[in-house]
Amino acid sequence: MFTPEMYQLLDFGDGHRLERFGPWVLDRPCPAAEGVARSDPAAWATADARFERTGATEGRWSLAREMPERWTIARGSIQLELKRTEFGHLGVFPEHAATWDWIAARVQESPQPVVVMNLFAYTGGSTLAAAAAGAEVVHVDAAKNVVAWARRNAELSSGTDLKSVLPIRWIVEDATKFARRELKRQNCYAAVILDPPSYGHGPRGEVWRLSKHLPRLLTLCGELTAGQCRFMLLSCHTPEFDARRLERLVRETWCSTSQGTIRTEPLVLRTPAGRELPSGIAVYWEPS
Repeated sequence: MFTPEMYQLLDFGDGHRLERFGPWVLDRPCPAAEGVARSDPAAWATADARFERTGATEGRWSLAREMPERWTIARGSIQLELKRTEFGHLGVFPEHAATWDWIAARVQESPQPVVVMNLFAYTGGSTLAAAAAGAEVVHVDAAKNVVAWARRNAELSSGTDLKSVLPIRWIVEDATKFARRELKRQNCYAAVILDPPSYGHGPRGEVWRLSKHLPRLLTLCGELTAGQCRFMLLSCHTPEFDARRLERLVRETWCSTSQGTIRTEPLVLRTPAGRELPSGIAVYWEPS
């Protein structure tokens, strides 16, 4: 995970979580914290900013003190620019840090060069973990501004000539459309990373629904990596998709073209006192 000075879950409860990102303490909504009591009520008074919902997906920030528009945190060589968005996001999902080491280890132990396709790649944490370990990465996200954000993170992380240090292709596209085109082009990949949302839209208005579209996308990814896949990582934050359902889905789709070992683990965040906040599920696949 992150070192405490870079990120720390301080407390959670009553539908919110209190977190430190670098020097700043933020109070944000958290569905997983509904119906749970806060363990340290006094700590919440230290929040520098609070986000409150004004609609299903949007809200507004209120500042207790002046804050910069953007700031940076780091995990090893990975530098991440943060900023407060109208959706309450900051540009990083800290629970994913647990998967970055696994990605890097799979890349480093491969006897052959690894080309990774990262779908729904957001601001690039997984992309940078794979690239820093020596992989060539195709970073795909439907939002142009988010891909630009990921590119800034790559520039911060490389600290020098981006193209020579981190071999990354940046693609603004709907994930399923991109996978279909790559299959038609007969392009192949040695690894796939997916972090799909419950709902979403592509750059041309394409509608994404996890329950409807994920099975087909997993099948396409399996075909793109058939016979040569080094690893696959699927992470999910949709409550209806528990570990058992996700594992069954991977077996029915991905494993129709690739034989290997599947392992599921919860993604969690922990407070200094050891309280655990459920933050999704990760499905890891490796060849037998």
